Amino acid sequence: MILLGGGLQVEATEISSKLPEPIVADDFHEFDRAKAKIGQLLFYDPILSGNRNISCGTCHHHELGSSDGLPLGIGEGGNGIGTERDSGHGSDRIAKRIPRNSPGLWNLGAKEVNILFHDGRLSISDDYGNGFNSPAEEWLPSGLDGILAAQALFPLTSQFEMAGNPKENQIAGAAHDRIDYVWPIVAKRVRIIPEYGQMFVDAFEELSKAEEVTITHIANALGAFVGLEWQSHDSAFDRYLAGEEDALSAAQHRGMLLFYGSAGCADCHSGKFMSDQKFHALALPHFGPGRTRRFDPYVRDVGRMGESDDLADAYRFRTPQLRNVALTAPYGHNGAYQTLEGIIRHHLDPAGEFANWRVDEVKLPDAPWLERADFVAFQDKRERARLAAKIDIEPVTLADEEIADLVAFLNSLTGELSADGRLGRPETVPSGLKVD
Repeated sequence: MILLGGGLQVEATEISSKLPEPIVADDFHEFDRAKAKIGQLLFYDPILSGNRNISCGTCHHHELGSSDGLPLGIGEGGNGIGTERDSGHGSDRIAKRIPRNSPGLWNLGAKEVNILFHDGRLSISDDYGNGFNSPAEEWLPSGLDGILAAQALFPLTSQFEMAGNPKENQIAGAAHDRIDYVWPIVAKRVRIIPEYGQMFVDAFEELSKAEEVTITHIANALGAFVGLEWQSHDSAFDRYLAGEEDALSAAQHRGMLLFYGSAGCADCHSGKFMSDQKFHALALPHFGPGRTRRFDPYVRDVGRMGESDDLADAYRFRTPQLRNVALTAPYGHNGAYQTLEGIIRHHLDPAGEFANWRVDEVKLPDAPWLERADFVAFQDKRERARLAAKIDIEPVTLADEEIADLVAFLNSLTGELSADGRLGRPETVPSGLKVD
């Protein structure tokens, strides 16, 4: 039993109503394990990439908490994984950094998740008559099982993530023409591999032969893997919610009281999965190529506005879910902070931390040919002023000891057995290509 002082005991009573209910199986969509097994292999198989040299798992790796450990990722053209991944060499070197931090994949199979990506450019919607508002607009294939299946399609079409340059391969050339031209090429690559073909026929009732495998089947397999593999609700905090009062250390318990109380963290990181699934402006310092509106000539990142084209959404980014957050450093939509303490301090004083942030605080992978452009927006006085003027959260003053308690609480969100996934990383894949 954790003993609390009088003030903390009062706060504990006040926040009890703010604590979420324990996560249960019904909070997730159901995912077929046979389809997920195919998805596991495809997730780590470079066969899905234009030049057959990068997989989904390269940037969402089991050893890196389903992320990549980098502020801004190194996509097609790089070598290795995590902080050891380089930016490539010679004519194969990267031409651009990935604009945003590679997010963790924990609990994205939850039923409450209806919007994805830092800017929400994929959401459940009937705007185009196919169930989704997405970058593919009306060209998204039909028959997708859910938002995770839809999400799996887009890295395959991205020049700097997995497709490669238009002159390098058929997939990249097709992506340059129209997004949906990519997917039949990918599907044929997969289904002509005998092991994959048979697995699809065995797992999908509507298939009688490998030649019938389409990109929809591939996307549904990948979605099933992501949704099943990274379900995590067996942390110390989850045990506490389930009634195990001694599951949290004294520091973690104090941090929990702050999180749901005076620190105000739960105002946005609310609910069972610790996200309101909405968008907020925090004045995180900008660097890298960013993402903006299609007609915008600036190198910057305008967040949600790039998707909605609504000025009210400028510099707002989706609230991330927090299970296993200690495994997915660095933090922020662009990985601006290396530690949980750093991103907590920014949340407590966005304007002050933005003003004091230095470029040497971010550890971008070495790419000398890109360095001149890396901090163009950060050094632009007008862009800095626009960022600093758009902050949605109020500052909060906490002592260093209280910040340490918040860090301790966030560490209590790390899963136990679930942190390793369920199917894990395969040693080999049916294409015979190298597994990262």
